Amino acid sequence: MSDENGTQDTPAGTAHPAADAGGPRPEPLRFFGTTWVDHSGGYPARRAGVAVGSLVVAAASCLVLRFAYEGLALANTGSFVTVLVIAMFAICSALAFRHTWDSFTRRPDPDRQANLRGLLAIGFVGSLLAYFFRSLTEAPGEKLHRAEYEAALDQHRRRTAKRSGNPRKNVSGQTKKHRRT
Repeated sequence: MSDENGTQDTPAGTAHPAADAGGPRPEPLRFFGTTWVDHSGGYPARRAGVAVGSLVVAAASCLVLRFAYEGLALANTGSFVTVLVIAMFAICSALAFRHTWDSFTRRPDPDRQANLRGLLAIGFVGSLLAYFFRSLTEAPGEKLHRAEYEAALDQHRRRTAKRSGNPRKNVSGQTKKHRRT
């Protein structure tokens, strides 16, 4: 449970066998919750919705940027300023795409993330396109979360593995005290 608002960290109805046995719980993904673990709960429909939604939002964002470009043209700012603005959005979008794409396969450095916040805000179209392309193959971030979850499950299984029999017994099944000669 979250201490801040009293809500559960994972949506209701997404229990997993390892979590029921006191094992690690999968980390929920935005728009998917924990359905990415076993691809249940409308996972394919959600993935299609995320793909279409991110593409629609990216197209709408490009339309807004087009209005901004027309505003620059009406203001007669000159071709130098227009080229700078177009280059800024293109470069920032390319960098945001790459950063977002990389964040699906490894955890980003929090300090670097804070430093790139402005660049990522300007290049939001690149981030939306990265989200669209990744959602065509998997839930964005699923590969990273799956690897971390499986590693946590494996570690949990190794820690909770029980020995059979008495641990004081040697290989032949006899205790050290009562070993026959």
